[in-house]
Order: sequence, then C-alpha cells, then structure tokens
Amino acid sequence: MNMQKATVTQALYETCAFAVVRTPTVERGCEIAEGLLKGGVRAMEISYTLPNAGEVISGIRERFGHDVLVGAGTVMDAATARLAQMSGAQFVVANCFSEEVARTCNLYQIPYAPGCTTMTEANHALEVGAAFIKCFPISNTYGPSLVGLFKTPTPWMPLMASGGITLENLSEWVEKGVDCCGMGGLLTKGAVEEIALNASEVRRIIDDTRARMR
Repeated sequence: MNMQKATVTQALYETCAFAVVRTPTVERGCEIAEGLLKGGVRAMEISYTLPNAGEVISGIRERFGHDVLVGAGTVMDAATARLAQMSGAQFVVANCFSEEVARTCNLYQIPYAPGCTTMTEANHALEVGAAFIKCFPISNTYGPSLVGLFKTPTPWMPLMASGGITLENLSEWVEKGVDCCGMGGLLTKGAVEEIALNASEVRRIIDDTRARMR
C-alpha cells in the first residue's frame, strides 16, 4: 500500500519549516538543500515561477534522495502538478486553489497545499482533499493571529503559513498552532554555512516551542 501522501504530510508537520526556493540552477538548489539539512530543516519547495523548476527538483532528489523533502511551488494547473510529480516532487504548494490540481494530486497521492484567503475557499479545498491550507497571501498581512481565525471554528484544519515569518515571530506562529511554515530569504540566502546557521535557529525555535506546548 502506497502511504506517500500520509507519510509526506506527517513529515512536513514534523519538520514544520520549509524553504521557498526560486533558483535558476540545480547547483544552487543543491547548495540550499545542503545548508537546510545541516541545520535540521529537511524540506524545500521549488517554485514554478521559473521554467526550470522540474529540472531543479529532479537534480535535488537525485543527489539527496529521501534525506530532504522536495516539493513544487506556484503550481496553478493540473498539467504542472503532473509534470512536477514526474520530476520527483513529493508535495505541491500553490498560490491559489484549483480543484483540478487537487484531483491530480489526490490521484497520484501527493499532499496539496493551495493558497486560500477565505473560510469558504479553505473548506472547499479540504473537501477535495487538500493536505494543508496555505494562508496566502494573508499570512503576510495578519501575522500569527491568523491561525486562531481559522482554527477556532475548525480546529482540525491543517494550516500552512507562507510569508511574513521571521526568527522573531516564529515561536508565536507555532504557539498559535500553525502546522507548517514556508520561509523565503531566511532559508535561501547566502552560502551553505549561513543557510545552515539560520536553519538550525529555526529548528531550535520550533522544537523548543512545541516542547513547551506538550
């Protein structure tokens, strides 16, 4: 039995943080992956904002195997979702919700996290099998208080925040109950060592905060 969707969803929850990557080269993608792994953040999303995303995904998967979870970002249509999956993407994130993408991801058992801004959209996305609801672009605007707005009426809703997350407010996001966080600059800028340093601080904050909440 293929438990890919369940296992990857659980792994994303456990690592809680992932890097949002836009890179023109496989080499740079691998450098970022190396820094993330050194710092204990074992997930990254390669954005389809750039046309070579599939190549970068397969290059990272080839080099790091199952050590790092590699997802596809900005997946707005079913064809891109399928291409991403064929390139080795283990999860799919989007800036918007598409029922066709949800169906394609479910068919191939890939966790899907669509960008939603309203409760209606979020509930619809869950109905068709979304693994996480990505609060986008609203996480930038509302900050950590956003989590309660969604989770008070629907505490079972798995939330992903992407945008506006910093080392200063990360613990608040986790305390409020966010399930997964996407971070851009913090986890993608600089040399391997700098990425590793930031990633290990992200790892420490998440682990400490979650331990306090138990």
